[in-house]
Amino acid sequence: MKLTQAGIFCFSVLCGGILAHAAGLPAQLGKNEGQVDIIAWPGYIERGQTDKNYDWVTAFEKQTGCQVNVKTAATSDEMVSLMAKGGYDLVTASGDASLRLIYGKRVQPINTALIPNWHNVDPRLSGGPWYNVGGKVYGTPYQWGPNVLMYNTKVFTTPPDSWAVVFEPQNLPDGKSNKGRVQAYDGPIYIADAALYLKSARPELGIKDPYQLNETQYQAVLALLKQQHPLIHRYWHDTSVQMSDFKNEGVAASGAWPYQANALEGAGQPIATVIPKEGVTGWADTTMLHADASHPNCAYRWMNWSLEPKVQGDVAAWFGSVPAVPEGCKASTLLGAKGCETNGFNQFEKIAFWKTPTAKCDSAGTGQCVPYSRWTQDYIAIMGGR
Repeated sequence: MKLTQAGIFCFSVLCGGILAHAAGLPAQLGKNEGQVDIIAWPGYIERGQTDKNYDWVTAFEKQTGCQVNVKTAATSDEMVSLMAKGGYDLVTASGDASLRLIYGKRVQPINTALIPNWHNVDPRLSGGPWYNVGGKVYGTPYQWGPNVLMYNTKVFTTPPDSWAVVFEPQNLPDGKSNKGRVQAYDGPIYIADAALYLKSARPELGIKDPYQLNETQYQAVLALLKQQHPLIHRYWHDTSVQMSDFKNEGVAASGAWPYQANALEGAGQPIATVIPKEGVTGWADTTMLHADASHPNCAYRWMNWSLEPKVQGDVAAWFGSVPAVPEGCKASTLLGAKGCETNGFNQFEKIAFWKTPTAKCDSAGTGQCVPYSRWTQDYIAIMGGR
């Protein structure tokens, strides 16, 4: 779709800025401000500097006159911190950050009527509870994917079928212990991975939602993570470091994103992934608009551009994710005919998507669960061996 600097979304004679209607949402967009400042995961916004084939920024800038400035963040907590400081227009927030941003009033609801490409969004994502709150839509879906079990095929001659290989002390198929040969994610949201495992391994706990844990369930999960600590080679958050560990440090298994697995396989490493019998956690990222965005017109235009099928497909090809727009599976030659299938398009129902744990256990606000603040405090202690 062709965008012009004058703005195809400006429907009035006066195009100076966003005009608001009674509900507090913009009724129409004005002229572009000349730039848009975005916080994003590494690899999410490429302009061809790493690989000239992967560039979904240059065309946008030429067509709109909006210069794209990107600040990368390695964790959801870093994204929340940067948004709290301000100075940014958009953030590609995962589900473990989005509700914190919404309830903290760091982001604002959007008017999807001003985003023509909204109709492209996968219906499975359009009502996601991680960005739809109180009947309002806080952003546009960007990409999604599973946290798969990545393993060394020389160690596992047949795919492991359970997360037990990273949580329980045991000998791996090569006859050697898993101690010091597995990894865990460096983030409090990883508590949900342990909860998902215990949901199947210990059904008597009655875990239904790995993000909604009562005190008894939570203590059982913490006990598992403390048991896991001596097994851990590294708590990872840097994808390049994790890939190096699998290549050079003898790491045999870990939760990972398809991005690392695709890159390692592409480099000829003996790496594969599996979705174990317990299922997986996963992430569905949303491009969210800062409550005090300085460049809202360019921001809205970027959100619309990001839902172009080819853009979605190219991002998925680069990052190893799944497009939020199903048409993206066919619109990108870089992704290939089976790229979406490889990255998990058909595994949606097996994924427990990240969401911020709250003190109330359900949407009705009843029951007491352990909030994210305690997840953060306790997981830091566990990683430190306490």
